[in-house]
Amino acid sequence: MEAASVTSGSRAQRRARPSRVSDRELALRLGSLMLCTISSDGGSVIRAIDDSGLSFTQMKALVALAGHDEAAPVTVKRIAADLGLSLASASRAVDGLVKRELATRVEDPEDRRMRRISLTAEGQGVADELLAARLAGLERFVAGLGAEERRKLDAALEVLMRRPEIAKTYRIHKRKARS
Repeated sequence: MEAASVTSGSRAQRRARPSRVSDRELALRLGSLMLCTISSDGGSVIRAIDDSGLSFTQMKALVALAGHDEAAPVTVKRIAADLGLSLASASRAVDGLVKRELATRVEDPEDRRMRRISLTAEGQGVADELLAARLAGLERFVAGLGAEERRKLDAALEVLMRRPEIAKTYRIHKRKARS
């Protein structure tokens, strides 16, 4: 019964939204924007990913590790949960990063069953290169916008920045972009 009320509540919320476009259409528009920002500079982000030699899952794990506080290394289980991966997939990705000396895996001093993962200086450098390439592409895209487009994009982003997950990601990337 509770699940039914949650479902009907979700439908009611969707109907109450004053949206002029369907979720699918909005997703297609957002995806198009994302593709244009990634390729606005001739695909430097894609080249940086390719040049890293990392698999897609390894790259996701590397970026996830870069987004965590260096003072508090994380577990493979946390990486799996953050990325929506199975524990086995996350473990294989971390193994690859460790073998390439982009990450370290050390025993937790308080719980020997746990292994803590953190990036090496080289791993952080690769993550920083990926962030720099992505940011450069976005800067070029934004530089090509007209005044009205910039104003509207800024207003939309201001609203979205109220979402905790977006605000957290912004704070992490802003801190990393300064260093």
